Amino acid sequence: MFRPIALFALLLSALALWAAPHPAAAQDGTVWIQIEAQPTLAEAEERARAYAELFPETAGFQLRSGWYGIVLGPFPETEARQRMTRLARDGMIPADSFIAFTRNLGQPFWPPAGSPAVVPVPETEAAPEPDTTEPDTTEPALADLPDETRAEARDSEALLSEDQRKELQTALQWFGFYDGGIDGAYGPGTRNSMSAWQEAQGVEATGILTTRQRRALLDAWRGETAAFGFAELVEEEAGITLTLPLGLVEFDHYEPPFVHFRSKTGTGPQIVLISQPGDQAALYGLYDILQTLESVPLTGPRDRTEGGFRIRGTSDKYDTTVYAELTGGLIKGWMYISSPGNEARDARIIRTIESSFAPRDDKALDPGMVAMSAETKAGLLSGLEVRKPRFSRSGLFVDASGAVLTTAEAVQGCARVTIDRTTEATVTLTDAATGLALLKPAAALSPRAVAEFQLAPERTGTEVMVAGYPYEDRLPAPVMTFGTLEEVTGLNGEPGVKRLAVATLPGDAGGPVLDATGAVIGMLLPRPTDATRQLPEGVHFAAAGAEIARLLTGSGLTPLQAERRAALPPSDLSAAGLGMTALVSCWD
Repeated sequence: MFRPIALFALLLSALALWAAPHPAAAQDGTVWIQIEAQPTLAEAEERARAYAELFPETAGFQLRSGWYGIVLGPFPETEARQRMTRLARDGMIPADSFIAFTRNLGQPFWPPAGSPAVVPVPETEAAPEPDTTEPDTTEPALADLPDETRAEARDSEALLSEDQRKELQTALQWFGFYDGGIDGAYGPGTRNSMSAWQEAQGVEATGILTTRQRRALLDAWRGETAAFGFAELVEEEAGITLTLPLGLVEFDHYEPPFVHFRSKTGTGPQIVLISQPGDQAALYGLYDILQTLESVPLTGPRDRTEGGFRIRGTSDKYDTTVYAELTGGLIKGWMYISSPGNEARDARIIRTIESSFAPRDDKALDPGMVAMSAETKAGLLSGLEVRKPRFSRSGLFVDASGAVLTTAEAVQGCARVTIDRTTEATVTLTDAATGLALLKPAAALSPRAVAEFQLAPERTGTEVMVAGYPYEDRLPAPVMTFGTLEEVTGLNGEPGVKRLAVATLPGDAGGPVLDATGAVIGMLLPRPTDATRQLPEGVHFAAAGAEIARLLTGSGLTPLQAERRAALPPSDLSAAGLGMTALVSCWD
C-alpha cells in the first residue's frame, strides 16, 4: 500500500536538503526542477502552497501548453539534477519530475503578490561556467527551433535513439493517436498516428514530425504526466497492483470490499478499488448493487459475462467507469468516478489503470478489518451514496409475463418506474376514473403467483388480508395486514369500490386485498386526501375485483378467475400474498 512519508521525516529531509538561501536572493541559478503541472490556476496555487510548506524555493509559472507548472529552484544544472535525484528517491517529489529551462517558463503566479518574488534568470545573465566533464544538455526554447522541410525532418528524425523513438510513441499513445506496441520502430501504424496528431494540431499531415513538433508533443506529454503523478501502487491489503494518478488522488480509507482514494483538490476524480472473496453469484450481486449507487448513473453501456463485468454510467453529474473480474474465488476491480467535461483526461487515466491492473490471486480485502454497521455489511455500500427512489408503493402481478397493476398515484410524475427494485417498467395505461395504472416490464418476469380474482359478491364482515410494502423499499418482502370488509360500495353507495377496516400505511397502496381462499377481491387505493374532512383511522377503500377485471379485459389481458371455495391455511394464504405482490418504485 502506498503511504505518505511521515511529516517529521519530511521536515528533517527538507531542512537537510534546503539549507541554501532563498532563490530570490540567489541569482546564479539557470535551471529548475519541474515537479507538477496543473490545468487551472486555482489547482496550481493550492499545490504550490502545499509544496512551499516544505520547500521555500517553490515557484510557479505559466507554461507554453497553457498549464501551470510548479517548480523548485533556480539552481546550477548539476546541483539541480543531484537534488532532483535525491528528492525523487526519498519520495518527496514525483518520480517523473524533470529539469525545466527558463526559456520555457511564462508569467509567474507563485509566490503570490506581496511575497518575495522568484524571477527566472535568463541563461545569458550570470550563467555558470560550463562543466567540461559533462555534455551541454541545455534545450533551446520551442520558439527558437527552426522550421524544417519534410526532408530535413526525416534527417533529424534519423538521429533519434531507440529510447527517443519509443518516447514519441508513448506520447502519441498517451494522447490517443497510437495504439500499437512501444517498440521504437516507425512502421505504418506510427506514421499514421503522427499524421493524425499533425491534423489535430492544424499543420500539414506528412507523417514525419519536425524537431519543433516532436518537442511540442513531448512537452505536452511531460506536462500532463507530471500533473497526474502516475506511480505504481501495490495495495497489499486488497491484493491488487496498478498504476494510479497520485498527483490527483490520495488514499482515504478502507471499508471492505472497497479501498477509497479521494480527490486531492475536491474537483478531481475519485478512485475506488474493489476486492472481496466470492463466486459467480457474488459477482452478479455486486453488479446489481453497484448500479444502485448515485455515482453509477443508469444511462450508459453495460457488459456482464460469467467472469466479470464493465459498466459505464453517464449523467449531468457523474461520468463513471466500473470494472470487475472473478478469478480463483476472488472478485477484484476498480471504479473511476468523475464528472462530465473531462473525457480526454479521463480516457488517458482509465487507459493507464486498465493496462496496469494486475490482481493477485492470493488475497482479498479482509471483511473484518474495519468495523461496519449492519446496513453497510448487508449492502456492501460503505462510503458510497446509494441511489434511492422518490417513493415506493405496492402492486399485483396480473399475468405470467410480469404485468403489474398499481395505483395511478404510484406512477404520477415519475421519470422512470421499476418493479421489484431493478426491472424497468413502462406505464401502458392510467385510468383516472378508477385510479388504476398498468405496468409492462422491460424484460419478461416470472412471478411466483398471479392474481386470481373473485368476481362474485362478498359478504360484509368477511376477514380480508392486504399484502403490501408499508415501509416502501426498506424491507425485502411484503407485509401481511389483516382487517375486515365493511361495505361493498363507497360511503355514498359508489359502485366499483369496497370499504375496508384495516390499519395500513401509504406504501401499501396498490397491494392486493385477498379473502380467506386467497382470491383477490380488490386492490387497496390511496387514502383520500380531502382537506375539508378527515376520515377515522382504519377507514380505507379498495378497487373492486370486478372493476379491475373489466379494466384488464379492455387492455387486452385476460384476468384469472378464482375457483377455490375452501379457506387456505394461514401459511398458504401468506405465501399467495407474497408471490403476487410487487414493489413499484418511482424515480426522479
